[in-house]
Amino acid sequence: MTRIMPIGDSITEGGSTFVTYRVPLAEKLAKAGYQAEFVGSRQSFGLRHEGYGGKNAEFLAATVPANFQKFPAEVVLIHAGHNHFVEEKPVAGILAATESLITALRTIDPKVVVLLAQVIPAGKLPKYAYIPELNVGLAALAKRLKVIGVDQATGFDWHTDTIADHVHPNAQGAEKLALRWFDALQRVVERR
Repeated sequence: MTRIMPIGDSITEGGSTFVTYRVPLAEKLAKAGYQAEFVGSRQSFGLRHEGYGGKNAEFLAATVPANFQKFPAEVVLIHAGHNHFVEEKPVAGILAATESLITALRTIDPKVVVLLAQVIPAGKLPKYAYIPELNVGLAALAKRLKVIGVDQATGFDWHTDTIADHVHPNAQGAEKLALRWFDALQRVVERR
């Protein structure tokens, strides 16, 4: 059994008006015969996780490592980068927080497999105008830290893949996220 910890904000947690990728991802893993269990200190949609609506990468770096100790996982999925404003010039801080999070997880478990997403684009502008720059940085960070980079941005269209707020995935968007995670996870999750 491979324990997977999804880490992120509301896009990971899900909400009352939008879908989370965790549900279709769990279905894909089970259907393909993988032995996987989602773990974390929180639960929604019947699946555990470390998703925190409205919180940013800095919050995750400060909060998740303690929960990772309590709920260990062989694999973590990180999708974090929203919940800042372009005026903050947040990219350097998000990248530093993401590196701090990964370093902390690896300190707890040096064998943890980290999948780091380039985050989905958002149409809530100018607030999220920094995301393209962030995604360049996240791809470079994945290479530098030798973690598995997962491009969740390419092919995700906020015009058709999000709900009316132009940020959170609709069912089609959640399916796209789940498929990208699934493709990457096939290399690291055990089959029955």
